[in-house]
Amino acid sequence: MIKRTVLDATRELLDVPVVDITEAAAHLACLLGRRYGVVTTLDRTCGLIEDSLHAAGVAQNCVTVTGAGLGVLELTDERRTESALLTAGRRARDAGAEVLVLGCAGMTGLDRKIATMLDIPVIDGVAAAVRLAESLVALGLKTSRAGSYARPLDKRRTWPH
Repeated sequence: MIKRTVLDATRELLDVPVVDITEAAAHLACLLGRRYGVVTTLDRTCGLIEDSLHAAGVAQNCVTVTGAGLGVLELTDERRTESALLTAGRRARDAGAEVLVLGCAGMTGLDRKIATMLDIPVIDGVAAAVRLAESLVALGLKTSRAGSYARPLDKRRTWPH
């Protein structure tokens, strides 16, 4: 069973496309290779990303979600970050990933450098989400109200006196 998320609730409330960075990057990764891997910050965030990929319907193509061993605030150390991402990226590639997804907004801008060093496509989740959202808006598409993202029913609220 997949848990309902804030993302689901937001899609129910808004007509504009709501795009998650990991979900957007994973969808694009599926267009570039059969299998992809996600590199994120700490191992403790891997489960959350796996849940997100399942909810988005793209988990079956993910061979690994790998922590780089750095907290978000540690990503400001360029040398250490590059080394950690390369190590985690190699582990993902060795596990069968043909494409790599950077699974943290703090990793924005590192995709090209890591892609060159690993010789596989690397997707920046923030850039992917922004471009995907722009495309959906340019195409005039809105969130479907048939089924899962139907508007919430009005609820009468009463408060005890």
